[in-house]
Amino acid sequence: MSDLRKINIDGTEIEVDGAMTLIQACEEAGVEIPRFCYHERLSIAGNCRMCLVEVVGGPPKPAASCAMQVRDLRPGPEGQAPVVKTNSPMVKKAREGVMEFMLINHPLDCPICDQGGECDLQDQAMAYGLSGSRFKEHKRAVDDLDLGPLVSTAMTRCISCTRCVRFTSEVAGINQMGQTGRGEDAEITSYLNQTLNSNMQGNIIDLCPVGALTSKPYAFTARPWELTKTETIDVMDALGSNIRVDTKGREVKRILPRNHDGVNEEWISDKTRFVWDGLRRQRLDRPYVRVDGKLKPASWGEALSAAAAAMKGKKIAGLIGDLVPTEAAYALKQLVEGLDGKVECRTDKARLPLDNRAAYVGTASIEDIDSAKAIMLIGTNPRDEAPVLNSRLRRAWVNGANIGLVGQPVDLTYDYAHLGTDRAALEALHSGDHSGAIGKETLVIVGQGALREADGLAVLAHAQKFAADTESKLLVLHTAAGRVGAMDVGAVTEGGVEAAIDGAEVVYNLGADEVEIGDGAFVIYQGSHGDRGAHRADVILPGAAYTEENGLFVNTEGRPQLAMRAGFAPGEAKENWAILRALSAELGATLPFDSLAQLRTALIEAVPHLAQIDQVPTNDGDALELEPLGKADFVNAVRDFYLTNPIARASELMAELSAGAKARNNEKIAAE
Repeated sequence: MSDLRKINIDGTEIEVDGAMTLIQACEEAGVEIPRFCYHERLSIAGNCRMCLVEVVGGPPKPAASCAMQVRDLRPGPEGQAPVVKTNSPMVKKAREGVMEFMLINHPLDCPICDQGGECDLQDQAMAYGLSGSRFKEHKRAVDDLDLGPLVSTAMTRCISCTRCVRFTSEVAGINQMGQTGRGEDAEITSYLNQTLNSNMQGNIIDLCPVGALTSKPYAFTARPWELTKTETIDVMDALGSNIRVDTKGREVKRILPRNHDGVNEEWISDKTRFVWDGLRRQRLDRPYVRVDGKLKPASWGEALSAAAAAMKGKKIAGLIGDLVPTEAAYALKQLVEGLDGKVECRTDKARLPLDNRAAYVGTASIEDIDSAKAIMLIGTNPRDEAPVLNSRLRRAWVNGANIGLVGQPVDLTYDYAHLGTDRAALEALHSGDHSGAIGKETLVIVGQGALREADGLAVLAHAQKFAADTESKLLVLHTAAGRVGAMDVGAVTEGGVEAAIDGAEVVYNLGADEVEIGDGAFVIYQGSHGDRGAHRADVILPGAAYTEENGLFVNTEGRPQLAMRAGFAPGEAKENWAILRALSAELGATLPFDSLAQLRTALIEAVPHLAQIDQVPTNDGDALELEPLGKADFVNAVRDFYLTNPIARASELMAELSAGAKARNNEKIAAE
C-alpha cells in the first residue's frame, strides 16, 4: 500500500510516495538536482555530497537528498507540508564548496580526455561550480588499473563515486572491484590486480561520471559532437536490447545502450557494445560467382542471372539465418514457396512447434522476472545466452526469489538449487512438492540447448506441464535475434532443417552461417560477411548488416521492435529484401512489392500482431502432448559467448576476448 505524503519543493506542493528519496521527489517536481554517486538502478552510497538541499525546519545545514526519504521530513508547525529548497543561498554555497573539493585533485585533462563533451563533471562544474579555486597544493596522482581489453582507466581523474564498484557487485555479480584506504589515500582498485571477468563490464564506462573509465577500443577516434546518432535494436542475442549506434562518416564508431525498462533497462552486454569492429572486417562488398571451382567477382546482373538460371525448375530449399530481419524472412518464404520449395529458420535443429506461439515464445514477458518469487531454468545458461536478462534474474534472487536449474552446472553470478543435468531430473519435477510456489508469481525459462536434441518437443511439453502444475508463466529463451520473427511468418518445414535440405538441388542460404550444407547442392549465399556460408557458396549476393538497413526484429518474449539504418552497406552490397525482390523479377516470379513500406503492409496483413510495435502480444496455443523423454544430459546452446555469429567472428576484439576467457577457464589454481 502506498504511503502518499505532501512535500513543498521550491514553492511547488506535490504528493509523492513517502518511500521516495528527496532527489526522486525533486525529479517528480521537475527540479534538477546535480549528482555524481547517485544512480537509480544502484544502491545508495551518499558519498559525493553534490545533491545537497536545504530542509526548512531541519538541522541548520544542507542534507544529502539521495539518502533522505520523504517520510523522514517533519511537517510545519501547523501541519503544513515539509518545505525543501534546492536553490537557496545555503545550497548554492554548499554545492560550490563540494565542487571546489572535487576539483582539488582532478587533473586538467579535458583536451585529451575521451569523456570530453559528455562529462558530468564538466557539465556540473559549469552549472554549479565557482570560476576559480582557493587551493594551490600539488595534485595527487594514482596508478592506473589494468581491467582488460575493454575498459581504459585514468584513475587520477577518479572522484570515488563508487558507481563502478556498486555496478560490478550488484548488477554484474562479480567482486573484483572495491575501494581501499581512507581520505587522500582512498582509491578504487581491483582485487589482486585482476582483470574483470564479466560480459557486462562495459556498462561501467557509461556509469563513470568523469573520464576515469573510458572505452579502450573507441579511445581517441571521435568526439561526441562529430557522431551521427541512430536509435536501433541489437541482434547479438534475442533479448532485443535497445541501442544507439554512433557513426562517423560510413563507419560505426561505438554502440551505446538506450533505456527500455521492459527489455534491457539501460544495460547491454559487452558483445553488443564492442562488436562494431566486426562490421567493417571480412565484408562481402560485391557479388561473386564460382567459375571452374573458384569464386570470381561479378556484376549484380551476372550474379542474379547465375542464381536465377540455377534455380529454374529445380527443387529449392531456403535457409534463414539468425540475424535476418522479419521482412527478409517473409520475402524469402514468398519467393521459395512460390517455386514449390521449402523454407526453414530453425537451422540449429531446435524443435520449436509450428503455429503455436505460446509454445515457441511462451506466455511470459521479461518484466515478469522482476516480481517472480520462484524461477526454474531448464537447459539454459542465461549468463552466456542473454547476459542482461541474467542480471535481471540476479536482481530477482537478491530480492528473495528461489531459483532452480535443470541442466549443466554453471556460474550464473547467483545461488541456485541444482536439480540435475539430464532429462530424468526434468521428469522428476512433476512429482515434487510445489505447494510453496503455487499462488505466487513463478516463472519457467527454457533454453534452446534443451530443444535441439531429437526429443526437443517432448522437453518443451514437459516444461509446459511443469509450468501448468505450478501455475507459472513460461518463457522460451531464444539465442537468435531473427528466429521469433521468422517463426511468426511461418518460415518452417515439417521435419526441420534436415527435411528442408533433403534432396534439394539448390539451397538459398540467407545468412545461415551456423549450418553445414553437404556436397551436391548448388548454394546461393546472401549475407554480409565472408563466413562459413560464403565459403560453401556457388553464388554470393552481398547483403546489408543489421546497422545498414531498416528491419523488424521480434525478441524472445515476442515483442516486435524496429531497427533503424545507421549507415550504408559497403561497396555494392544491397538491402536484403531488395536483393530478393530483384531476384524474383529475374526468375519471372516477381514478388508483389516495390518498397519496404509495401513489403511491411503485406507482412502485417499476413501476421497482424507484428503491427504492435514495442508491445508484447498475448500468445495463444494449446499445450503440447506429453511424450517420453530421452536419457541425455542437457547441453547449453552457447559454447563461446564471444563468437556466436558472423559479425562477432569477424571482430578482432571478440577473438581477443574469447581467447582471454579460454585462458582464464584453463588457469590452474594453486592446489593443482
